[in-house]
Amino acid sequence: MRFLFTVQGEGRGHYTQALSLAAILRKQGHEVVAVLVGKSDNREIPPFFAQKIGAPVTAFSSPNFTSFYKQKRPNILMSVATNFSRPFIFRKSLQLIRHAIEEHRPDKVINFYEMITGMAYGIYRFDKKMGVEMICVAHQYILLNPNYKTSPEQDVKYYFLRMLSRITSNRASRILALSFRDMPGAPAKRIVTVPPLLRPELFHIRPAEGDYIHGYMLNAGYYDEIVRWHERHPGVPLRFFWDKSDAPEELPVDDRFTLFRLHDEKFLTSMAGCRAYATTSGFESLCEALYFRKPTLMIPVHVEQEFNAYDAALSGVGIAGKRFDLDRLIDFIPGYAPDEGFRDWVLQAETRFVKEIC
Repeated sequence: MRFLFTVQGEGRGHYTQALSLAAILRKQGHEVVAVLVGKSDNREIPPFFAQKIGAPVTAFSSPNFTSFYKQKRPNILMSVATNFSRPFIFRKSLQLIRHAIEEHRPDKVINFYEMITGMAYGIYRFDKKMGVEMICVAHQYILLNPNYKTSPEQDVKYYFLRMLSRITSNRASRILALSFRDMPGAPAKRIVTVPPLLRPELFHIRPAEGDYIHGYMLNAGYYDEIVRWHERHPGVPLRFFWDKSDAPEELPVDDRFTLFRLHDEKFLTSMAGCRAYATTSGFESLCEALYFRKPTLMIPVHVEQEFNAYDAALSGVGIAGKRFDLDRLIDFIPGYAPDEGFRDWVLQAETRFVKEIC
């Protein structure tokens, strides 16, 4: 079969999921003919993705969360206003997706939570007019599964996330909800629960317990928080990764604190050897931390990551906070109790995805 991928380009999780699924499909003799990445103007496509995906990559403009205060937490109202002010740009993105599908004639489109793709299927109906079905893959789709229980307060909190999930999966033939845990799907809603898509490199790395705290910052504004903590605790080694576009590959702050530009292999190796992990709560890296059994402090940047942190805590990944207070992480380490069944669940991914997609 011929597959075309569309990927939401905020953060790194959807990129690594696409890499993992591409490897599974090629192993089964299938082809990924093109990859379309929807991203904001202030995000770059990570070099590791372009190098490893093995197909032509095209970027287009897509709605995104706008960072407002010191590049930390996105302001939702500002995000909505900004995105509604760009209809012409998004119209071009819709046309780009249409032309790509018409040009490549894939058998199926795999959509990694990209909003414009869901809108394009609603407008152009590729499934009906061309017979090109869309299969959607993301952790957020768990919220659409009636077997996933939340409180009334959380239902209100995650309302817009559910709405976005419905837009991205418009006219999808199947919705594959990545989950920390196995649970029943919802056939009437076309929802299937599947394991996380972790990169093949992960399974070749042997974890060890080092003395340093490994970290990831989605937005550069958190740098000041970490520096202030480090000044109070200069004896604790820190290795943090970020995706700041103009930063060098490696930036030593001092002999105990180093910043690294995001690099997939270095990131995994650093995580595998750390004492604990502090992160802005991307689903993929939380799964990697749980697989390596690393105590984790989760600092959500936006509502998607608030949900990631909430769900991850149910599987014992770690604790959530509002800032990089690494004291809390260090205090949490002795009581760390991760889900013992997670590794077995992860190892079912290839079988389950082949069954649902091919």
